[in-house]
Amino acid sequence: MGHTPARTRRSLAASAVGALTLGALTFAGPATAPARADDGAGPTATPAAAKPGRPGKGVRSLADHALRPAGADQNFYFVMGDRFANGDPANDTGGIEGGRLEHGFDPSAKGFYHGGDLAGLTEKLDYVQGLGTDAIWLTPIFKNKAVQLEDGPSAGYHGYWITDFTQVDPHLGTNEELAALVDAAHARGMKVYFDIITNHTADVIGYEEGARTAYVDKDVEPYRTAAGDPFDDRDFAGTDDFPLMDPATSFPYTPVLEEGEEDLKVPAWLNDPSLYHNRGNTTFVGEDSQYGDFFGLDDLFTEHPTVRDGMIDIYRTWVGEFGIDGFRIDTMKHVDDEFWKAFGPGLLDYARANGKPDFFMFGEVALDGSDAEATSFTSHYTTHLGMQAILDFPFQWAARDFISRQGSAAALRDFFLADDWYTDADSNASVLPTFLGNHDMGRIGHFLGADDPDATAEVKLARSRLAHDLLYLSRGNPVVFYGDEQGFTGTGGDQLARQDMFPSTTPEYVDDEQLGSSSTPAEDNFDTDHPLYQHISGLAALREEHPALSTGAMQVRTAEGGALVFSRIDAEEQVEYVVAVNNSEEPARVTTSTFAGGQRLERIYGEGPDRLRTDRRGEVSLEVPATGSVVYRATAPLPASRTAPKITLRAPAPSQEAHSRYLVQADLRDYSSFAEVTFLAREPGEEWTPIGTDDSAPYRVFHDLYDAEPGTRVQYRAVVLDNAGHTRASEVRRATVAPPRLEVTTSGSDGSVTAIDPVRVSTVPDPEHPDQVVTFERRVGDGSWTEIGTDSSSPVYTVDDDVSELDLGTSVSYRASMVVGDRVVRSRPVTVVTAAPTPARESVTVAGSLQSEIGCPDDWQPGCTESRLEFDETDGLWRATFTLPEGEYEWKVAVDGSWDENYGAGGAAGGDNLSLSVPAGGGDYTFTWDQVSKVPAVAPAG
Repeated sequence: MGHTPARTRRSLAASAVGALTLGALTFAGPATAPARADDGAGPTATPAAAKPGRPGKGVRSLADHALRPAGADQNFYFVMGDRFANGDPANDTGGIEGGRLEHGFDPSAKGFYHGGDLAGLTEKLDYVQGLGTDAIWLTPIFKNKAVQLEDGPSAGYHGYWITDFTQVDPHLGTNEELAALVDAAHARGMKVYFDIITNHTADVIGYEEGARTAYVDKDVEPYRTAAGDPFDDRDFAGTDDFPLMDPATSFPYTPVLEEGEEDLKVPAWLNDPSLYHNRGNTTFVGEDSQYGDFFGLDDLFTEHPTVRDGMIDIYRTWVGEFGIDGFRIDTMKHVDDEFWKAFGPGLLDYARANGKPDFFMFGEVALDGSDAEATSFTSHYTTHLGMQAILDFPFQWAARDFISRQGSAAALRDFFLADDWYTDADSNASVLPTFLGNHDMGRIGHFLGADDPDATAEVKLARSRLAHDLLYLSRGNPVVFYGDEQGFTGTGGDQLARQDMFPSTTPEYVDDEQLGSSSTPAEDNFDTDHPLYQHISGLAALREEHPALSTGAMQVRTAEGGALVFSRIDAEEQVEYVVAVNNSEEPARVTTSTFAGGQRLERIYGEGPDRLRTDRRGEVSLEVPATGSVVYRATAPLPASRTAPKITLRAPAPSQEAHSRYLVQADLRDYSSFAEVTFLAREPGEEWTPIGTDDSAPYRVFHDLYDAEPGTRVQYRAVVLDNAGHTRASEVRRATVAPPRLEVTTSGSDGSVTAIDPVRVSTVPDPEHPDQVVTFERRVGDGSWTEIGTDSSSPVYTVDDDVSELDLGTSVSYRASMVVGDRVVRSRPVTVVTAAPTPARESVTVAGSLQSEIGCPDDWQPGCTESRLEFDETDGLWRATFTLPEGEYEWKVAVDGSWDENYGAGGAAGGDNLSLSVPAGGGDYTFTWDQVSKVPAVAPAG
């Protein structure tokens, strides 16, 4: 397939990140060279008591303070409406007739509606506000499909199965009750945030080929126009044009609607099946992460302008008519980038024009890890895509590592030092909502027990306090998950982390441990005297009294053992706060640097000496309590700097984590006080443009050159603004934008591939653009390189290589290349060895209505050993033969003894049950599962 570029690349992008890769190009990186500065130290001096300004001329006039964007000083309370408070029992069934499988109400079942509603939340606003809450974040409140029989069955109590985006789900109340809640919150000075979805709707669309089918790659079956011509949707994403499509012929699967559900969704455009991807269930990796259905949920074709504009209109309405203050955006990484480039500005511009100048949005970009690779990925959405913020999953990981897993302070220090990935011209890490646990992964109280099963109740309570100290005293906007302030723990994630605040009758909840309390979820849990409620309320009050702890710059100082020390300082106030946290069960004594020598410090939080003084070098020795924190505040502003320090730039170069993000770092000579560094970029002959201001050392930005053409020349400078308002500019540094980087990955593990299955060879160029074409080659042993295919369908470029004719033990190398301008860019080769098949799972079980006939105690038991399959090394299939009596059966395969991983019809993850009809007299049947294709099958034995 050919490609027509969907956009003209910008010469200097303001933000971006490419795919995470480990390989490298086979040619040299960008050339860099220093040049003479044309601005020296500024002649002005400002007393320490004066507000720093932006004096100077030329580029020095561009020196600025680090941003504190809208939404940078809020304390969030995250509420699942159905589980919080039942203010109106009359709406428990949502006005739907029938039983629990029709209306979805069953407070004894963890996956059904329990009765909480908007009226109940409104009644409990005193409780919410008493926690120090500035903003209420609600799980989705739009009308849901009440019950999906395929999912357990389960109900839409959580709000993520939307059918009507224009009204409140009747189980939760009415649009009028929502307006009353918003008005009541606003009257108290609290904001209201919606949890919104753009990625999918409820599971309404089925396929003629099966309701929940396996994903079909775009390489296997491309999209087709109504006339039957293949095309790549990403060639049109971000534009107002899109090919006309026909549901009957344009998709890998043929979408169908059940009778009576043809007009179920609102607005009406959502009922058009051609506005969905229709490619089958996602596996949450690779291409299908953006195109696949979430366990059958209808995945919207967000690349289509009708979907893009329709979603913008939907959420504009809620802002305009109800005064919503902001959005948390669900499943952001599963939606294409071009959508966000339109959605963000479309909502912000509308909100600001309609009385919401501080409107704030943050997206869910879920991932594991807290290293620079993780941060480079999450920051992609705030830099390259221009969104305001993301929910800080790397923080959650780092905090759990430090508090619950008793990790080192050095690892936590390194996490905070990676904050510079978020720094650009209009955002930074100060605004990121931070959290300790949530409704998907589980609660901090659960992690504390799971990570240390021997911990006593007292230790877990102390660690929960410490976790909330870190949450509230470090940068970002703290998010408290409802119930954590009552010591809720739960026993896992998802439905096991969604307890009721009102007395629960759910068996999985009623006997949960609660930290700091003898109560259980079987009782009412709105106790404002609970030690964690009091602790969190006190932290919120501390932030309110000392704004530097909320929005001040965060300078990481010292990491020793389990103790981390950092400073917070407000650029205007110029008063330093020293914060220390200690995860050890023994007190820690730590010597740390500060911004000023001979400075008096007074304790404002935690236990320790009331007063301290820094020595002439600015160092001070702190006593940090066991599993605790302490905060000191300087009694005077910083001494005024007499002149701006000399500033130099290091040679800019692509970062290791993301090839399109150029590390630009400045060093200050002989200066140890507070400073802010503004970074500037331009193409030769153009005006200098600010690309970000950093207010903590090391001073740096990761400049986005995602859309810059390879070969583009870029110049960089930096300007320092010291604590008294003086400025000084650095020399000029130059860089040339490098071509994309390629890294090849293959199927298989540990460097081996199964000889009987095709080898999948993949790459995602860094940066990746829809007009790229990748060629793949292989070399057998020491032979010549031969081409095995090309791919032009983005975002993941793949080819399958048949190695069945090769002897076991044969070495095969693969590489990828692409033409960029007048040069060829190649990846490093990846070498694998053909080998006999090996099992990829511990166990595979046939689970279904036939298990009791096979010898299991009951049906649908994923852990029953009597119905397990055995791995066959001759063909790589799992198989077993069972004798079954006459009957009609349903089944699927469950992996490793649970339903966490299961496969149904066509190999779809969580897919449809398979049917088996055994005739009179019964018979022997052989069941198989292909661990590569994931397809289960059954046939008469013999």
